Amino acid sequence: MLPPIANGFVAGEDPDAALAHVEELNDRGVAGILNLLGEHYAEREPADGDADEYVSLIRSIADRDLDACVSVKPSQVGLDVAGDIFRENLDRIVAAGADAGVFVWIDMEDHHTTDVTLDAFERYAVETDGNVGVCVQSNLKRTREDLERLAGLPGKVRLVKGAYDEPAAVAYTSKARVDEAYREDLRYAFEAFDDGVAVGSHDPTMIDHARELDAEHETPYEIQMLMGVRERAQFELAEDIDVYQYAPYGSKWASYFYRRIRERKSNALFALRAVVGR
Repeated sequence: MLPPIANGFVAGEDPDAALAHVEELNDRGVAGILNLLGEHYAEREPADGDADEYVSLIRSIADRDLDACVSVKPSQVGLDVAGDIFRENLDRIVAAGADAGVFVWIDMEDHHTTDVTLDAFERYAVETDGNVGVCVQSNLKRTREDLERLAGLPGKVRLVKGAYDEPAAVAYTSKARVDEAYREDLRYAFEAFDDGVAVGSHDPTMIDHARELDAEHETPYEIQMLMGVRERAQFELAEDIDVYQYAPYGSKWASYFYRRIRERKSNALFALRAVVGR
């Protein structure tokens, strides 16, 4: 059972709870990105099982006519097991999304997975005529070249600063340099991407920067934020910008929740308020 302290960051332990959460978001003008918690499976059975649940989840989103999509981690659907298992499971998920008209995001993990993830996106973007998106991380030194590679493809790109602790050989390690790279990457994305840019950030300065870039280029864009982080701002922004809330769910909530708490002191305070009734 999901404890009250985690309720603010995790949308329940089962699909019904997650879908109900999205219905509430939709009533307040925010769309949902559902992510079934799980990653780095070393055996095929759990990878196949999570792929099955994503296919079912996509159908439920379509049946309920929800404003929602899904986001999948490559290591969750078999990347750490074998390349053919990863492709087979992601094929099923992407095909279900295309059939149901539900958008599918491919999450980015650490830098060891970047090439295979972008290769997969490149193939699916063409096959589905843009019904997939991929995440790229501005803390990686290679990201500008990756954006240039992706610019001619259909589909959307989610730009985030990057949450993985990457080595200095491949990543910028200072906050100031990552912020600088993120601003530069946002500008390039607004200039080069026709199908849309997802601004994956809670940083008000970066959201303001996206507004300025939109005024210059009129590129379709959306704001994406995590469940439980700056939620009041999410609903306020949704009054004039497309806003998506990334809402994880599932029985593997504990590691995800405690990672959110470790990231920011304000997240810990939010969780405490949830327990004591705010």
